[in-house]
Amino acid sequence: MIKREISDSTLTAHLSSLPPDGREVFLLHRGQIRLTAIAATGLINQMRANHETGLLETYVLGQAYLAGGLLASTVKENDRVQLNIECGGPIGGVYTEAWANGGVRGYLKHNPIPLEKPLESLNLNELYGPGFLTITKILEGRKSPFSGQVMMQYGDLAKDLAFYFQQSEQTPTLIILSIHFTEAGTVDGSGALFIQALPGCDEATLAAVEDLSSTLPSIGAYIAGGGDIKHFVQEHYEPFDVHYLQRQQLAFACPCSRDQYDTYLTQLEESERADILTNGPFPLELVCLNCNTHYYYTNDELKALLGRGE
Repeated sequence: MIKREISDSTLTAHLSSLPPDGREVFLLHRGQIRLTAIAATGLINQMRANHETGLLETYVLGQAYLAGGLLASTVKENDRVQLNIECGGPIGGVYTEAWANGGVRGYLKHNPIPLEKPLESLNLNELYGPGFLTITKILEGRKSPFSGQVMMQYGDLAKDLAFYFQQSEQTPTLIILSIHFTEAGTVDGSGALFIQALPGCDEATLAAVEDLSSTLPSIGAYIAGGGDIKHFVQEHYEPFDVHYLQRQQLAFACPCSRDQYDTYLTQLEESERADILTNGPFPLELVCLNCNTHYYYTNDELKALLGRGE
């Protein structure tokens, strides 16, 4: 992957002043509830730089990246989680993949998202339209992945993810996804919460945590002001005996490389390789959907790679 430079010097100065991105895990009320919190302002801005997204596209894809960062807390080591949305509205679809080690990547099916009229709000229900949300866990050592799917009920990613966990795992879940924009349209703060009841959680405790969560200030605005996500949780959930477990780094990352694309080209059928060498185009451009890295091959490089160099 090639990370594109964030060219806005004011934004880069702001990002450098913030606590680093990361995923923090806690237990509440004597282990009855698991809470995962992430700070991801750098992640969202790097995603935006690589995918060259506008404000709306940054909001839609950014929410999916936040969700991916949260979902990856449910796996470990080299395991990963894929979030796939296929929908009939202008968004068309969203795909993200996140690793337990903190890497997140993914793309929009339509970038830019085609609109018939200007948006009056960031309510995405009509932009998603009817659709399906699928979560797939790819676990190291397992022959086949675990996958579950629900029909989208709300056109709101946070609510639809909570619905997924209630339906597929019978686990009461609350998710908050927060991206804060400046008046100029830049992302100056972004974070999210993932709250799940654990076995033995009593209904009164769960209801109290949900009530408190509904009154939280904007996580994105808090982070934009220099706040630390760990302190945010410890401060606001203090009545529930917060027990801190661990921290994990979080970053926009994709394992694609030029070597991988070299291998892809050499494994094409002979007729396809011959067509490329004869008809090009030159330079040949290959693009990774997940990170929007462009790999270019000149005519001479292709001849050498495909075994016809002098």
